[in-house]
Amino acid sequence: MCSLIPHGKRLVQFQKWRCNLSAAVNLYQNGSAFSNSFSSVAIAAAADVVSLRDGRKGKNFTVSYLVGSLGLAKRVAESISSKLSFVEKSNPDSVLSLLRSHGFTDSQISSIVTDYPTLLVLDAEKSLSPKLKFLQSRGASTSELTEIVSKVPKILGIKGGKSIRRYYDIVKEIIEADKSSKFEKLCHSLPEGSKQENKIRNILVLRELGVPQRLLFSLLISNHHVCCGKKKFEESLKKVVGMGFDPTTPKFVEALCIVYGLSEKRLEEHFNVYKRFGLTVSDIWQLFKKCPAFLGYSENRISQTFDTFKKCGLCEDEVLLVFKKNPLCLRASEQQILNSLETFISLGFSRDEYVMMVKCFPQCIGYSAEMVKKKTEFVVKKMNWPLKVITLFPQVLGYSMEKRIVPRCNVVKALMSKGSLGSELPPMASVLACTDQTFLNRYVVKHDEKLVLELMAIFTQRSSLIA
Repeated sequence: MCSLIPHGKRLVQFQKWRCNLSAAVNLYQNGSAFSNSFSSVAIAAAADVVSLRDGRKGKNFTVSYLVGSLGLAKRVAESISSKLSFVEKSNPDSVLSLLRSHGFTDSQISSIVTDYPTLLVLDAEKSLSPKLKFLQSRGASTSELTEIVSKVPKILGIKGGKSIRRYYDIVKEIIEADKSSKFEKLCHSLPEGSKQENKIRNILVLRELGVPQRLLFSLLISNHHVCCGKKKFEESLKKVVGMGFDPTTPKFVEALCIVYGLSEKRLEEHFNVYKRFGLTVSDIWQLFKKCPAFLGYSENRISQTFDTFKKCGLCEDEVLLVFKKNPLCLRASEQQILNSLETFISLGFSRDEYVMMVKCFPQCIGYSAEMVKKKTEFVVKKMNWPLKVITLFPQVLGYSMEKRIVPRCNVVKALMSKGSLGSELPPMASVLACTDQTFLNRYVVKHDEKLVLELMAIFTQRSSLIA
């Protein structure tokens, strides 16, 4: 049963269905006096089964549709289907047809759907078409319209013509300014007052600091309050700039959001929590610069994560070491950490080996059971590296199967079949830890021309699996 925990909602639904069914059987066995109760419970159980089946059907249909109609990679389609799914194509077809009729290319539509999949279930005629027509009526050319909506598709989800017009205009202004060969200061006169006007003014300030388009636009159409204030925004911005965050990076925006959302009192409280667990003030600021979200976690979350790691076998100093290496570990829930431990043990690792891997490579606790199993079985069963090698080199779990592990292992396997590497496998780190160029120098280019061509063909066929 524990191995099913990573399935999340589906497992909860299954357990609920099983309990309902069990209750129904008991009621039935207790006699006809409970027949009405049995009927209602049985209906509830049946409804849960239907819901579970429909959920799977919708997810599968959505993936198939996105791959077939838009040419999205299956991995991207599966990611989208976890957030939104549908079981028939009439509405998505209407949305795609509407976008194409307004001049959007298939490439632009794919980008829009990937960024804003909810668009596919909006009403094409009643919701989307009026907004596109409104923007065109204001003089937007086809190229301007398609470029701006492709960059900020959520603009089509904004309600109210006045709001859409303002956001569209500022997006257009930023795009045009950034196309200029020399930096231009945006002069956008706005009266003081509403949150929306403050947001646009603050967005322009961030733009002039060098915050890139993709980050500006995500703030512009988000509900985050960081850009809605004035005095507090200015104070928070000064603090983040003073800490040395680079405005061109996502960390700058993340830090701004955290600082904006924390009062001096709450900031002090968070510091005190971390100090109780053994971190110094210097440690805390270093971790904040490494991962701004580090200061946004509650005391309960911090305490729970510490305790859970101890349950897994880490001592307090080891937990601190893990946090210093990767403060994002605090995002992991208790269940996620325990599921991670269970996954590794089910693959043959001991609890001590799990602790060793977490200390060396904390990121491994965030990997799905499916991915850990897939990579472990590949390097152990297909390549015959011993399981213990992963304990010593857990970074392998963070490498891409398609781009690194499979193509390099295909080359090594080919060399071994020809006797070019002797009878022993090279060390895993020697094969997988280096750059592509180092790998090619080490295992490919030193051979004769015919073999080099053969190995390069194997290496570049990145999606090919070892038979």
